[in-house]
Amino acid sequence: MEWIHSLLFDHTALQAVVVLSLICAIGLGLGKIHVKGVSLGVTFVFFAGILAGHLGLSLDAQMLNYAESFGLVLFVYALGLQVGPGFFSSFRQDGWQLNLWGLAVIAVGTLMAVGGTYLTGISLPDMVGILCGATTNTPALGAAQQTLKQMSLPANSPALGCAVTYPLGVVGVILALLLVRKLFVKASDLQPEGKEDVNKPFIVTFQVHNPAIFNKSIREVGGFSYPQFVISRLWRDGNVSIPTSEKVLREGDRLLVVTQEKDVPALTVLFGEQEHTDWNKEDIDWNAIDSQLVSQRIVVTRSELNGKKLGSLHLRNHYGVNISRIYRNGVQLLATASLTLQLGDRLTVVGEAAAIQNVEKVLGNAIKSLKEPNLIAVFVGIVLGLALGAIPISIPGMSVPVKLGLAGGPIIVGILIGTFGPRLHMITYTTRSANLMLRALGLSLYLACLGLDAGAHFFDTVFRPEGLLWIATGFVLTVVPVLLVGLLAFKWGKVDFGSVAGMLCGSMANPMALNYANDTLPGDNPAVAYATVYPLCMFTRVIIAQLLLMFLMC
Repeated sequence: MEWIHSLLFDHTALQAVVVLSLICAIGLGLGKIHVKGVSLGVTFVFFAGILAGHLGLSLDAQMLNYAESFGLVLFVYALGLQVGPGFFSSFRQDGWQLNLWGLAVIAVGTLMAVGGTYLTGISLPDMVGILCGATTNTPALGAAQQTLKQMSLPANSPALGCAVTYPLGVVGVILALLLVRKLFVKASDLQPEGKEDVNKPFIVTFQVHNPAIFNKSIREVGGFSYPQFVISRLWRDGNVSIPTSEKVLREGDRLLVVTQEKDVPALTVLFGEQEHTDWNKEDIDWNAIDSQLVSQRIVVTRSELNGKKLGSLHLRNHYGVNISRIYRNGVQLLATASLTLQLGDRLTVVGEAAAIQNVEKVLGNAIKSLKEPNLIAVFVGIVLGLALGAIPISIPGMSVPVKLGLAGGPIIVGILIGTFGPRLHMITYTTRSANLMLRALGLSLYLACLGLDAGAHFFDTVFRPEGLLWIATGFVLTVVPVLLVGLLAFKWGKVDFGSVAGMLCGSMANPMALNYANDTLPGDNPAVAYATVYPLCMFTRVIIAQLLLMFLMC
C-alpha cells in the first residue's frame, strides 16, 4: 500500500493532480445534493478541500500557488467573456435603477465591514475575507489574496474568514428574503407585472391610410424621424410579398411590422391604422398564412461577417428575403440595418426556398464550425488580462502602487473583449457549454486549492472565540445590507418584489438564493434583475476588495 501513500502524500506533480482531482470530484458530487431546495453546487469543492486539508493532505507550495492562480485567472476571464455582451447594455432603460440599488447593497456592506474592524478588533485582511464569505464572492477573495501578496503580507487569513462565513452567507440572503416577504409583501405584490424586455421585438399589422406616405418607397418612409421598424411582409390584392427598400407603398396596403411594443402608437400615426391581431403568440402557423414563403433559422458562421452591419449585406434587396428576428444568447433582437452581427447569431429568414438557400451560403450556417472552441481568443485574452493586471498604478499618498492583479485584469479584459471584440472583427464566440466548462474548471481548481490551504487551521479557528465572532460578523454583513436596501427598493423605490429579490441575489453573487426566488416567485423578473445587476456588482466587488487593502493598510 506504499504506492497509495506516495500517490496521496508525496509532493510531486502527479500527487498534485490526483489530490486536486479527488477534491473536485467529491466536492462537485456532494454539491448536487439539495436540502430544502438549496444546494451549494461547485462551492462544495471549497469545503471538500477544507476537509482534505484538515485530514493532512497538502501540496507543494509552488504547485499549490500555480494551480490556484491558474484556476482563478481561467474563471474570472471566462466570467468576463460571459457578462461582457450585456455589461454596458445593463445600464440602459430601467437597468440603471436596479444597478444603483445593487451598488447600494455593496456600499452598505463595505462601510459596515470597515466600521466592524474598529468595533470588533478584527484585522482588515480577516474582515475582507469575512466580507467575501458573507457575500459568497470567491473572485473578490482571490483579488484580496493577490493584493496581500503584492504587499508582501500573509495571504491565507482572508481564506479562513471566507470559509467560516460562506455557509451562512448562502443561507442569510434566503432568510432575509423570507423575512421581507413575510412582514412587508402582500399577496397582490407577488403577481407578476408582465414586464417584458423593452428591446424584445413586437409584431404588429398596419393598414396604410396616411396620405403623407402614399407612393413613397419604404426607404423614404424609413428616413422619417420615427422609431426603428422592419416591414416583414406586405399584402396587396390578396398576394403576400417581402418588400424591398424600393417598394412603393399604396393606400390600403397591409403591412406586417416588427418593432418594439412601446413604439406602436408612433407607428400607428405614421401608417394610419393598426389592426388588432395578436401576432406574438407562439402557436401561429406562419406557413399557413403565406404558404409560398419559407421560414428558416440560419446561423452566422462565416468569420468575415463578424462585426459587420446587417444592412451592409443587402439581403432584402439582393435576395428578396426578410430577416424577421435575430436570436443572440437566448435574447431576441430587432433586425435593424444598423445591428452589428456576431458569430453565432441565429437569424430567422423568410422568403422563397431558392432565395433562402442563397442566403444560407452568404451567412454560413455551418453549425459544426461553432462547436470547435476558439482557444486563441481565450489565451490571447488571458495574456492581455495578466499584462493589464501587472501594470503598477501610482496613486498619491499610497506607498504601494495599485495593481489590478490576477483577478481584476483578466475580468476587465474579458468584459471588453466580450463587448467590443465583434465590432473589431475579433472571433470571440464560445458556446455556452464551452464557457461554462472553462468557468467550472477554473473555479473548481481555485476552490480546491483555497480549501486545501485553509483546511489545516479551519476547525481550530471555528471553535475559538474569534471564530464565533467571525461567523456572527459575517451573518450580520449578509443580512443587514439585504434587509435595508431590499426594503428601501421595495417600499420607497416602488420596485416589484420579484425584481428586488433578483437584484439582491445578483448584488450578493448568490445563485443559490436566486434558485429559491425563481422557485417561489411567479414570473421571470428575479432572473432578469439578477442578470441586469450581476456584471457590474461582480466587477465592483473584485475591485473594492483590492482597494480596501491598498488604501487602509498603507
